[in-house]
Amino acid sequence: MSSKALLAACALMTVAAISGAAAKSNLRQQAGVASWYGPGFHGRKTANGERFSTHALTAAHRNLPFGTQVRVTNNTNGRSVVVRINDRGLYVGGRVIDLSNAAARAIGVSGLAKVSLARL
Repeated sequence: MSSKALLAACALMTVAAISGAAAKSNLRQQAGVASWYGPGFHGRKTANGERFSTHALTAAHRNLPFGTQVRVTNNTNGRSVVVRINDRGLYVGGRVIDLSNAAARAIGVSGLAKVSLARL
């Protein structure tokens, strides 16, 4: 490998490492719209294989690892709840998290709400 090719490869690896670190840090805090899913999914398997319960404090997120604990705060009323990520989803654009019915009720969400997420 020529020195120019080696230098270019090192530069690309550095950019990739910095981009990866930035992506991970962005997942520490996030803001956007939350929705909830409930009765029609109760008892069905989630993406991690467990059965979905509308009564559990769980949520779906596009890319956080299963089992991740996230504090979800309703920006309108300041109420927050800690949920565990156990599903994938959010196939509707512009949403950052899909809450179980119990989690949504805990923070006063009955439809859509602007929320802030903090990975714990």
